[in-house]
Amino acid sequence: MKQYIQQNRERFFEELFSLLRIPSISAKPEHKPDMYRCAERLAQLLREAGADEASVRETAGNPVVFGSKDIGAEKTVLVYGHYDVQPPEPLEKWRTDPFEPVIAKDPQTGEEAIYCRGANDDKGQLFMHLKAFEFLCRTGALKHNVKFIFEGEEEVGSPSLPAWVQANKDLLKADVILVSDTTMISDKVPSINCGMRGLAYLEVKVTGPNKDLHSGHYGGAVANPINVLCAMIASLHDADGRVTVPGFYDDVVELSASDRALLNKAPFDLEEYKAFLDIKEVKGEKGYTTLERTAIRPCLDVCGIWGGYTGVGAKTVLPSVAHAKVSMRLVPNQRSAKITQLFREHFLRIAPPYVKVEVTPCEGGDGFLIPISSPAYQAASRAMKEVYGTEPVPARGGGSIAILADMQKILGIDPLLMGFGLERDTIHSPNESYLLRQLYAGMESIALFYRYW
Repeated sequence: MKQYIQQNRERFFEELFSLLRIPSISAKPEHKPDMYRCAERLAQLLREAGADEASVRETAGNPVVFGSKDIGAEKTVLVYGHYDVQPPEPLEKWRTDPFEPVIAKDPQTGEEAIYCRGANDDKGQLFMHLKAFEFLCRTGALKHNVKFIFEGEEEVGSPSLPAWVQANKDLLKADVILVSDTTMISDKVPSINCGMRGLAYLEVKVTGPNKDLHSGHYGGAVANPINVLCAMIASLHDADGRVTVPGFYDDVVELSASDRALLNKAPFDLEEYKAFLDIKEVKGEKGYTTLERTAIRPCLDVCGIWGGYTGVGAKTVLPSVAHAKVSMRLVPNQRSAKITQLFREHFLRIAPPYVKVEVTPCEGGDGFLIPISSPAYQAASRAMKEVYGTEPVPARGGGSIAILADMQKILGIDPLLMGFGLERDTIHSPNESYLLRQLYAGMESIALFYRYW
């Protein structure tokens, strides 16, 4: 595979860049035409790589790309990925155009990386599967049937995909769901995610007076919705960093001391972590390490808050309305629908009488775990050990891919998360990038997975 990559390196870049240039932002309705453009381009690349068929299929939302190659083998791999990306804002923080990919050196290490929105999440990682598949097809090394499902709504919670998967169960029959949409613990030791957290995401709205008010005439006499909202949000954690929503921890499974010790054997340098983020100290739930807080513990965070005047200069008004977006990452056994309802009931209950409060669910999904003893996991471990020279560590991802828990339930097969991203890639943030060496290592590892499984 190394030689194949070198021989086709420039073509690979041209093809990947053709995907990255398409602003397939699922959160913005005005980009609907771009979703179709990206889907059509992916279907074309699948056919060119060797798929027997590849087509763009309608869902209730953005289209799905489905492709397949049937060689009459006993086992079938279902490759999942997503072609939608996060909005690029704030644009002023980007060093380059977010939708014009460039290869540049990492400012810290000097290593070459692709800079662009979607370079890692998930177009770059999805692309590794296309090229590993192409290599296996063109060298006659493919020994499994392969199916592909690439969706365009992962970044908004995959609202349309569960119904589409349910309606196409027979079409999607397989033995494993192969995914590259996650990060490794560090660039020193590879890892394979054996679980992901779930998500419950909501928007809250606090309304006070029926219009903005002069802060001199009304200040101190009428409730300010921003002040009230901040106080309500502050009450959602206690002094030990635990979420105060009643029932929030009821279904959380406490790991044994031995399991926690095993998790903390993973290589992790706290000082390096803090230096990378430019913070003096970490903060989280008391009694747990940083690795545990982002893997086996749930959390609640405000991802956005706004209200009132935020422009240049002063505008002395008390705002009528304040808003916030709240994200809760959940661990296996917690159910997104239940946590959403518990939060809603609690937030309405703590609302003081001088404001009106609304809670609107936005997206959500459950977490999942997979066994590390499975043949698929062992094959992935062997493949990555051969590429990286060291055995990958099993880890739990702190993020969420909500649809994978749904696919696991509907199709009755486990996902296998062979992710090659690194924290330095700053996905969802300005200057997202993907190291070339990780792009190549991913292609090599995926090709070897097919050999060893």
